[in-house]
Amino acid sequence: MKNTETARPAESRRTFLRQTLTGTAALTVGGILPGFSPVSYARILGANEKVHVGVMGVNSRGLALASNYALQPNCEVVSISDVDTRAAEKCITTVEGIQKSKPKNQPDFRKALDDKDVDALVIAAPDHWHAPAAILASKAGKHVYLEKPCSHNPNEGELLVAVAKKYKNVIQMGNQRRSWPNVAQAIQDVKNGVIGRPYFAKGWYTNNRASIGMGKEVPAPSWLNYDLWQGPAPRRAFKDNLIHYNWHWFWHWGTGEALNNGTHMLDLMRWGLGVEYPTKVTSAGGRYRYKDDWEAPDTQVINLEFANNTAMSWEGRSCNGRTVEGNSVGVVFYGDTGSILIESGNSYKVFDLENKLVKDVKNDLQIDPRNKMNPSQALDAIHIQNFFDAIKKGTSLTSDIVGGHQSTLLCQLGNIALRSGGMLTIDPTNGHIKGNKEAEKLWKRDYEKGWEPTL
Repeated sequence: MKNTETARPAESRRTFLRQTLTGTAALTVGGILPGFSPVSYARILGANEKVHVGVMGVNSRGLALASNYALQPNCEVVSISDVDTRAAEKCITTVEGIQKSKPKNQPDFRKALDDKDVDALVIAAPDHWHAPAAILASKAGKHVYLEKPCSHNPNEGELLVAVAKKYKNVIQMGNQRRSWPNVAQAIQDVKNGVIGRPYFAKGWYTNNRASIGMGKEVPAPSWLNYDLWQGPAPRRAFKDNLIHYNWHWFWHWGTGEALNNGTHMLDLMRWGLGVEYPTKVTSAGGRYRYKDDWEAPDTQVINLEFANNTAMSWEGRSCNGRTVEGNSVGVVFYGDTGSILIESGNSYKVFDLENKLVKDVKNDLQIDPRNKMNPSQALDAIHIQNFFDAIKKGTSLTSDIVGGHQSTLLCQLGNIALRSGGMLTIDPTNGHIKGNKEAEKLWKRDYEKGWEPTL
């Protein structure tokens, strides 16, 4: 559906957005931090034009993102797309209450991509939709804010990198911790040698998720467009324990806890150690807690080694909430003169080799890392503003798609190792698997005919 009410031609509008400067450092923290209201920021912005976004997938995390985007004074949410009519209606009402203008209801996001008034697409649909939707949006001339993981499989990640290079649009992955100020400072401390040479990093995620039971094949509910929900994935019958969250644990649509939550921590570890692709990957784990339809491991350890004589390890426990270092999620870097603990929120601690605390940077905003919808709204606004700055000013992204793919790939290689025998040898120049035909079969997936993503 074409929009006939756009005041400025699409190309002129895009050019304006690239060239517009906000002229205020305060804006980089968004309009929702203490002491700054959307109204006051709107006055600062003056005549500067807002970025118009459409949001795809708004049941849980997408609802939180749509709300956060609506709160930004230099943004207007102009369309909402979801295969669940209930979720779409709830999100539209919520967004309208925040920004005082009603976004369009576009159940099929592809119609939103036809709208010249949409500058960017925010994607928070299930994992199997991430890369295909981002590719379609890029082809339509839109910028993309893509929730992690950026892809369902490694081949899709490489496609995304190629797409960004071809269409020269902005694609930012939603590994928001890259924009959290104290987390970024902790990584800088690692790079500045505060703990000497960092040689090992450990990350983790813990939760106490319930069993999903044994699903029954039933007709899809009337409020759900199940065919569009499946989209690029080969068709399977609807089961009553699949939607909305449990798809994470089925390989056909999801990517397990490693990419659901591990992506954040593996990204921080890769950033701190200054590495890209590993040389060796091992993984062990399984579905241990319950006997049900859950396919991915509920308990998993991924170990990665790198050519610069460093290593990292990630532990995921989906069904046992015992914390590590007092945090349900976190990262520790170990160096030859000390260690740095990045906690679950925007805080970190530095220890010497005798385990003495020598620096304690406090959490300045409350974070709930187990909140699957909206753990860190105010901090995530900084990431959103970086996305806008990249669109409007050409500012470097804190998480461009190249780095997003590299971090996502670490998790994917861990899952591939687990599913194909436990150990992989990797080409450190490009991340590709060497000499393992069984593992290489998992590099890409099959698609429903006619839905294959292409450049």
